[in-house]
Order: sequence, then C-alpha cells, then structure tokens
Amino acid sequence: MRSSLASRLPALRGGLLALLAAVLFGASTPLVQKWGQGLGPFTTAALLYMGAALVGSLLRQPVEKEARLRRSDLRWLLAMALFGAVIGPVALAWGLQRTSGMGASLMLTLEALFTAVLAWRLYGETMDRRVWGAVLLLLAGGLILVIDQGRDGTTPLWGLLAVMAATAAWGMDNTLSRAVADRDPGQVVLAKAALGTTATATVGWLAGEGMPSLWQAASLLLVGASGYGLSLRFYLLAQRAFGAARTGSVFAFAPFIGAVLAFALGDLSGSLGLLIGSLLMLAGVLVHLSEGHHHAHHHEAITHEHAHTHDDGHHSHHHDPMPQGSHSHWHEHESITHDHPHVPDLHHGHRH
Repeated sequence: MRSSLASRLPALRGGLLALLAAVLFGASTPLVQKWGQGLGPFTTAALLYMGAALVGSLLRQPVEKEARLRRSDLRWLLAMALFGAVIGPVALAWGLQRTSGMGASLMLTLEALFTAVLAWRLYGETMDRRVWGAVLLLLAGGLILVIDQGRDGTTPLWGLLAVMAATAAWGMDNTLSRAVADRDPGQVVLAKAALGTTATATVGWLAGEGMPSLWQAASLLLVGASGYGLSLRFYLLAQRAFGAARTGSVFAFAPFIGAVLAFALGDLSGSLGLLIGSLLMLAGVLVHLSEGHHHAHHHEAITHEHAHTHDDGHHSHHHDPMPQGSHSHWHEHESITHDHPHVPDLHHGHRH
C-alpha cells in the first residue's frame, strides 16, 4: 500500500479532477449566454455538443490503455444523451436568454443535490456526516446566492426555473454516467456528444430555428469543446476515483466560477450575499477534499476490465514484463478483507 498523500487521502485525486471539471463547465455558462443570444436553444445545444464530440474523437485512448465501450453500454449512453445532451443544455440555453448570467450560474448549484441524492439511492454510495456536511454547505451557499439574486424581483422566474430543470436533468445524467466511468472517457464523450448533437440539430432544423453566424458557431463550438467535452472527460475520471455523489458535490463549485466570470463580463449584480454564499461553497469543497473514510471491508472475487496501475493496493496480478503506468485488460481480483482509507470508487461499492 502506498504511503503517499494520495493513498492516505484517496478523495484528493477525485476531488481535484472534479474541481477541474467544475472550472471548465462553470466558465462556459456566461459564455453560452453571451454568444448564444438570438440563437434557438436546440441549435445552441447542438453546437455545444458538436464541440464536445470533436474533443472526444481526439482524446480516445488505445485499447491497451483504456477499456472499450461495449454494446451493453448503449442503453446507458442513450439515457445520458437524453438527459445530459438534450434536456439539460436545451433548458439551460432557453433559461439563459431569460435571466441574468450570474443568477443562472448560481442556480446550477442544485445539480449537486440531485446527483448526491440519486447516487445515494441508486448506487448505495455512503453518505456519512462529513459528506452530508459538505453537501449542506454547498446547498446553503447556493440558496443564499439564489435568494440574493431574486430578492429585488428583477430576475425572471421562468428563466431560473428552466435552469433548475437543467440541473435536475444533469443530476440524472451524472448518476447514469457512473455505469460507464470505467470505460475510455474519450469514447464516452464522443458517443454521448454525437447522439446529443444529432438529436438537437434535427429538432432545431424541424423547428425552423435560425442559423448561427460563423462567429457564433465557432465560439459555441469552442465553449462546447472545453466546457462540455474536456469537462465531461475529467468528470468521468473523477467518478472513477471518487464516486458519483462526491464528484457531483465538488462539481457544485462550478456555479461560483460562472458567477465570477459573469461579473468580469459586466454582470454587476454581485453583493454581500454572493461573497457569503461563495465562501460556504468553498468550505464544502474543502471538506470533500479532506475526507478520510476507512473501515474493515470485504471484496468479493471479480473479473473485470478497466484502466489500472499496480501500486494502488488492489492490483497484485503479474505481467511479464511488468507494464509501466496505467494500462487496461481483463484481470481477476481474489476475495479479500482489509482496512484502508477509501471512497466509493470502482472497487469500493459496498454498502454501509
């Protein structure tokens, strides 16, 4: 077992990956509002996920590095595309044209709540007092921000409700993506984005939505590549290391990033409430990064395929010669009972 900081705090790597995904996605929200003005919501969503598909095609890994998608994964990918690449971005694009960029960014905090509860109920991921405390800090910060934005009555209700619907859709998407988190994230991004782009572009065309200018198209493709493509790749890697609930909760830092960028772009609706709410959200993220959960637990014998290394305490099988770094192949785990710090990753899905 490694004695490094990463092994003593297994939440650290997953938390940092989730935080990176949050920064990329959070920055995208005010940019979508800025560059999607006058464009239909389905066309906007299609351009965003077309950019994500381009990233996915470039980031696919060779078969010896990452596990391939399988035919049995299609149902998960279709559901992820429906919730995450159709309902979510369309609702967000519609809402962004009817509310402030800062208010919409901050409303996205609720995505963490939907993700955590769904992961708890559907996957049985442990939610101890520290995790619940982090979720409540993030939720409290988000609620303060939303209340602060709407107290003067100038933030349109329907726009915020549409953004809330997007957070519910993405919460379901986040939970569903846990089922394919051990597959090549480049392939997952490409498949989900291609399905979403096809669906939204078709509906946008049938609905007679206007065509974007060349500048709009290029800008939204770039935002989609970073905020929806790269972000999703880091999100999937975080889920692999960190579990769905914790990844979703740390990802709640994205609204703060979006609010800061919206302010920099000229949205001056910030206030003391923004500062207080943001500090609560930051505290929630820090609580997650410092998590140290451990107890004696049992691993059943299993044979599966995923990317792994041989210095994590769970992969002791032999190669001749021994590969360096991460690699992927079918391998067997023997039944074992041991005690070490862990989070609900691919090898620790036991119930508590």
